Amino acid sequence: MTINWLEWLGYTASLTVLVSLLMSSVIKLRWINLLGSCTFALYGFLIDSLPVGLLNICTAAINIYYLMNIYHSKEYFKLITIEEPSSYLTYFLDYHRKEIKKYVNYLPSDTNNYAVQFFVLRNMVPAGIFLASRYDEKTLKVELDFAAPEYRDFKIGIYIFENQKKYFMDKGYTQFICYTSNHNHIKYLKKMGFKEMSEGGNNYFIKSFG
Repeated sequence: MTINWLEWLGYTASLTVLVSLLMSSVIKLRWINLLGSCTFALYGFLIDSLPVGLLNICTAAINIYYLMNIYHSKEYFKLITIEEPSSYLTYFLDYHRKEIKKYVNYLPSDTNNYAVQFFVLRNMVPAGIFLASRYDEKTLKVELDFAAPEYRDFKIGIYIFENQKKYFMDKGYTQFICYTSNHNHIKYLKKMGFKEMSEGGNNYFIKSFG
């Protein structure tokens, strides 16, 4: 049996919509579902199925509406300093253990006395965590900068590394340093403005803000 190109278009649209439902990030879900809806709409019109075409045009419009809301809505962030000991910190690290290990080679301890440690609330929901130790007098070593999967759209990173410079400077720090060999983590650090450096054959990442 030979499958013509229209059938392949329909299969592609179906697969795209299915993949979108596997996304933990709402933004990724909306973008991929938008692509699937547009493909399905094209498929519907090409096979002269008006209901399929119109339904997916409406679905695409709904995705566009929510994406516009996401990108243009005012979001509220707040730092909540972690006090020792913190049972919630223990729970947070354990709950996100698998996701954290995708970006770092070890799970930071909840009992370490970090120089800076806080949760990031996004619209009053604990969405991320930041743990950093003192590297030298002016430098913080980033031990963990993690956002929950559904909030992994770089907004939390921008809030920490760009909008909170004064917070770190008030504590006497003017630079971040981070050691990593994880490809996804490196990509994220570069988006946050970290510069890759090398010393003695070891690569590390620096971001100055003072």
